[in-house]
Amino acid sequence: MNVPPLHVPLLRIPPRVLTVAGSDSGGGAGIQADLKTMLALGVHGMSVLTAVTAQNSLGVQGAWELPVEAVRAQYRSVVDDIGVQAVKTGMLASAPLVEAVAELLADTAAPVVVDPVGVSKHGDPLLAASALDSVRGALLPVATVATPNLDEVAQLTGVVVEDERGMRKAADAVLAFGPRWALIKGGHLPGDAVDLLTDGTEEHWLRAPRHDNRHTHGTGCTLASAVASGLAGGMDVPEAVRAAKEYVTGAIAAGFPLGGGLGPVDHAWRFRTRR
Repeated sequence: MNVPPLHVPLLRIPPRVLTVAGSDSGGGAGIQADLKTMLALGVHGMSVLTAVTAQNSLGVQGAWELPVEAVRAQYRSVVDDIGVQAVKTGMLASAPLVEAVAELLADTAAPVVVDPVGVSKHGDPLLAASALDSVRGALLPVATVATPNLDEVAQLTGVVVEDERGMRKAADAVLAFGPRWALIKGGHLPGDAVDLLTDGTEEHWLRAPRHDNRHTHGTGCTLASAVASGLAGGMDVPEAVRAAKEYVTGAIAAGFPLGGGLGPVDHAWRFRTRR
């Protein structure tokens, strides 16, 4: 009996993005925000957990970092079997974790987006002061794009930005540590939300209207994850950053209240607005 061959349609495998970050139990930032962003942008999100936080809309009530060997094992499990097309880093907590992650990234042939998380939206510290030298000397040099906000710029470089002109100086200071591109986020300045993307040669200024919405928890994690998603999909850096800016602007506009404090941006805003 002749059995005809079984024709199985080829399944499209989405781009794969790995986030190396901490957990936000409230779901607005950290690993949770990263994976929601990746799903919304059509990539397959994977995770390496670096720390666990007890966190809600009011702040961070506690944080516990994972052992270096646990972080390294998670990373190797994903990269060695599944592979990655982009990596995004967030909360790394301590110098040993920063150095271990930087070593892993240096051995991975994929673009890296570094969000040098220093404090939470509520002002709670998420990176030990002793880890700043490791971020400067080990992590930033392996970054394709570094995405500091103005507070993180000051923490890492000592440059205090008070207006748009100061953002060029901030970018130069960040680029001096070795990332290929610096995305200086100017959301803390008055007026429109303006960011500067530069590799030291070309400049891209990205502007968006400022929305009157205090529920912006997770903005930095979301933007960095969106950039990584674009890079994994084959975009170049300026194109990926523009697309990420558009996505996060919509997520901020649709941010919603949770609990008694600052609510999160809405990672699913594009789906909700279609109803």
